Amino acid sequence: MEEKKTRTRIVRTTLDRLPYGDYTAENVRERKKGIVIPEGVHRRELVRDVAIIAWPSLVELILAQLTSMADQIMVGRIPGEAGVQGLSAVGLAMQPKFLLMTMIMALNVGSTAVIARYRGQQNREKANQVFRQALLMNFMLGVIFMVIGRLSSGALIRMMAGGQNATIDAATLQMATNYLNIQLYGFIPLMITFTITASLRGIGDSRVPLFYNTTANVVNVIFNYIMIYGKFGCPAMGVEGASLATDIGQCTATVIAICSVWGAKRYVGISFKDKFRFDWEIMGNVVKIGLPAMIEQVLMRTGAIIFTRAVSGLGTVTFATHNICMNIQAMSFMIGQAFAVSSTTLLGQSLGKRRYDMAVVYMRITRIVGLCVAVFVGLIVSIFRSQIVGIYNSTPEVIAAGSGILLLIGCSQPIQGEQFIISGGLRGAGDTRFSAVATAITVLLIRSGLANLTIRVFHWGLWGAWIAMACDQLVRTLLMYYRYNSGKWARMALKHAESKGGTE
Repeated sequence: MEEKKTRTRIVRTTLDRLPYGDYTAENVRERKKGIVIPEGVHRRELVRDVAIIAWPSLVELILAQLTSMADQIMVGRIPGEAGVQGLSAVGLAMQPKFLLMTMIMALNVGSTAVIARYRGQQNREKANQVFRQALLMNFMLGVIFMVIGRLSSGALIRMMAGGQNATIDAATLQMATNYLNIQLYGFIPLMITFTITASLRGIGDSRVPLFYNTTANVVNVIFNYIMIYGKFGCPAMGVEGASLATDIGQCTATVIAICSVWGAKRYVGISFKDKFRFDWEIMGNVVKIGLPAMIEQVLMRTGAIIFTRAVSGLGTVTFATHNICMNIQAMSFMIGQAFAVSSTTLLGQSLGKRRYDMAVVYMRITRIVGLCVAVFVGLIVSIFRSQIVGIYNSTPEVIAAGSGILLLIGCSQPIQGEQFIISGGLRGAGDTRFSAVATAITVLLIRSGLANLTIRVFHWGLWGAWIAMACDQLVRTLLMYYRYNSGKWARMALKHAESKGGTE
């Protein structure tokens, strides 16, 4: 088979030894009940399939978030008031960056889903065509977004701080603007790396992204130490040094990522012989799945910006505490996101092979394993909450407020993990529109609306904001659960395969 000639590692799963299924968009409605593990397939094999994709993704995501934590911890350890100012500055700068960055990340959802489907069909040529189109599209968008960000960075930071009603001091605002401007210079390499990572995940390869992203994280932390504090003859650059160190680490990851897919014998690869021309049909398939995901991320980030503006009005110290809690919560996100990679890949490949039964079974196993891990993480966060906050900043006021919020974060872990895993499965099926609608309802109306109500009307302070976030997570999880149980995602994916001529 053609796959044996490729040099990129292909993750072999139980699905590979099963025959093609006979599910269609018509008969899946009648046959969706009573699905059990196919004869000859053992539960431990399925757990292995989930774990072999999830664990490298989990390690990669955790290391990436640890690096982000290291940025904030090292900035927070700058002596005097500059440490608290630096924490607030990084928090202000990251939201506009995430808004631009996640738009392209969301488009890559389409790449992962389509490549996973072609991997299930064992169609390497089509998978490579999608990969090249994704690289071309994301590179161009990366250039556009970088320029837009550089031209509007100052205005974005002022908006994040509350505009004319900002209570954050001018020095912090300038730090945040400088941080964002430096970050935007590394935007194009970041987008290339995201595209390669998304494509490799589509074929089930999560170990290569683990390698180059881990290398980038190590480089980032080393240069953080050198540039923030001024070591080995380098001037002490503070917050700007942390931003520049991130760019250096990201460029390192991009170089290694390109090398990992370079060569005609890679399963998804590029070479000098490739012609990068727009293929509107392929790009249309990617955008059809990725565009709703992008809209979802724009809505989510818009809600996050409104949410952050509401919290920033509580003052510099409270906002610094909020950013610490957000950073720790983002670490806990990694658990759900790692298992979401498994659900996206395995469900997409199963539907590409017309094995709706395997898609359901894989999702069931992923949710069970993910729940167990989420409960464990929730206990750790709840028990050691004060110590975790103290790593960032030793101010008693920050530790007291932050440890209470972390208890809420710990209790919400199972709900949060369930949401990520189900959403990942829906993305693997190409069902991304519902998620965009659900996000609009929960982030814009529930999180942002409740946060402004509890902070500005009820005067609950930081607790009001985090109660609003918990309500957002709960309602969104219930909506995702409803969508998955409806089975519409399978009929959509199978109908699309039929319109494209079966297994191609």
